Amino acid sequence: MKPSDQLSEFVRRAMAQGGDRDGIARALAHAGWSAPEIDEALGGWETAPGLPPVPRPRPYASAQEALLYGLLFLSLGMIGWHVCELGMALIDRLIPDPADSRYYGPGSSTRWSIASLIAFVPLFLVLNRRVARMSLGDAGRRRSLVRKWFASLTLLVVALVFLADGIYVIYTLLNGDLTARFAAKAALVAGVAGLVFAYYRDELND
Repeated sequence: MKPSDQLSEFVRRAMAQGGDRDGIARALAHAGWSAPEIDEALGGWETAPGLPPVPRPRPYASAQEALLYGLLFLSLGMIGWHVCELGMALIDRLIPDPADSRYYGPGSSTRWSIASLIAFVPLFLVLNRRVARMSLGDAGRRRSLVRKWFASLTLLVVALVFLADGIYVIYTLLNGDLTARFAAKAALVAGVAGLVFAYYRDELND
């Protein structure tokens, strides 16, 4: 039997014998179990008068949700990337660099970003609507491991983007090369990353 199963079985037996949650938690903490493990074990059972401990639905994973959240993760990443690409192209036009003689008209990269947004924005909206419906149904009352993993991966990427953006800004400032155009681009990247973080912020408290 796995340690998690042993812990869950102990909690069930303790509750069946009339033990209260606080007392069980203190006993488990004294035995060396961590707070997240204790909370998960206690949260797996519901007490009802005249009944033995009732098991609550456990986290689950499904191939269908892996496909759904994988596409949602991909479409959100593509949207964020190409919004940054278009924003930087616009900044180059609005804040020109006198030392840079390149022409910043609509090139192939700009058209590629526009085409990508036209394809991925509707896909993201459809998938987001599907996820919202699932969260309101029976499946939404249970914790999806696939959803939590993709959300955690997205938040990790966002955190790395924030760090890289901040480090690059500090390096440029210390190097004496910080310009208005560079600052605007850095703010754009941080803004897009912040929007993605806001989209998944509820997962931090789930």
